[in-house]
Amino acid sequence: MKSANRERDEFWPPLPFAEWKETAATLHMWTQIVGKIRLTQTPWINHSWHVTLYVTSRGLTTSPIPYGLSMFEIMFDFIDHHLHIEKSDGARRAIELKPRSVAEFYRIVMKALTDLELPVSIKTMPNEIENPIEFDRDEEHCSYDREYANRFWRVLVQSDRVFKEFRSRFCGKCSPVHFFWGSFDLAVTRFSGRPAPAHPGGVPHLPDEITREAYSQEVSSLGFWPGNASAPMPIFYSYAYPEPPGFADAKIQPESASYHKKLREFILPYDALRTAESPDEVLLNFAQSTYDAASVLGKWDRGALEEKKPVLHSPR
Repeated sequence: MKSANRERDEFWPPLPFAEWKETAATLHMWTQIVGKIRLTQTPWINHSWHVTLYVTSRGLTTSPIPYGLSMFEIMFDFIDHHLHIEKSDGARRAIELKPRSVAEFYRIVMKALTDLELPVSIKTMPNEIENPIEFDRDEEHCSYDREYANRFWRVLVQSDRVFKEFRSRFCGKCSPVHFFWGSFDLAVTRFSGRPAPAHPGGVPHLPDEITREAYSQEVSSLGFWPGNASAPMPIFYSYAYPEPPGFADAKIQPESASYHKKLREFILPYDALRTAESPDEVLLNFAQSTYDAASVLGKWDRGALEEKKPVLHSPR
C-alpha cells in the first residue's frame, strides 16, 4: 500500500491551494506575460488558439513564435526552474525561476528579448482577473515555491496525457489540449459543428468580442483548474455552451462529481481523482459522461463526430 501511495503522489501529487496560493498567483502573471508575447507575434487563429501554452516533458512552452524570418520559443522548465528563450539562429537566454516580483520578471524577460534582437511590446494589463495590477507595476506578487510549481506541472502532465486519450475518440472539430494563461487552466474542447447564440460576455478584463468569438460555436469543454482565492480547490471541470435543457440534472460519473450552479459546469474535485484506485479511468469516465450529457441533450450528430478507428491488419 505504501508503494502504491508513493507512486500515486509522484504522478498525481497533492496540490492543496492554500499551500501555494502565493506562488500560483505569481506564476499566473508570469504565464500571462509569456502568453502575451506569443499573442503579439502570432497570426490570429479561431477561438484564440494562437495564444495558448502547451505542456512539455519539463514544463510549459509557447511553441515556435514567428519573428520576421526568424523564430523563437519561450519555455518554462519546472524541473531545473528556469525560463528559456531560444532563437532559431542558435542564440539563447536562461532566466532563473525564483522568488521575484512580477515587475522584475517582466523587465528581465523584455530585456532578454531585446538582447536577442527580438524586441516585443505587449499590453501590460492582466486579463481575466479581478483587481489586476499592470505587470510593470506589480511588486505584490513575488513568490515562487519550487516544490509546488513542480507539483502543478506534474498534474498538468497527467491531465494532458489523459485529455489527449479522450480527444482521440472524436473526429469532429476539436481544439488541441492547451493551457490558457488568462484563466490559468488546461483544456480541450469539442465542437458540434453548429453556430451558438451570442455569448453574454462579461469576463473581467477581456473584450466581449473575444469571448463571443471563442464561443461562436456549440461546445463541450473539459479542463483542469488549480483554484484561486475565491474558490480555493483544484478541480476538473466540464461544461456545455449553450447549456442544453436538463444538463444540470444529468447523471455523471463518478459519484463524487457534481453540478456547480454558479459556475454552470460539472466539477470533479482533484483530490477525489488522485486518491482513486485508477485516476485515469475516473477522469475518462468523467470526461465521457459529461460529453454524453452535452451531446445527447444538445442533439449533436454523434454518428458523424465520433471516431471510428480502422481495423489494422498485420502486413503480409
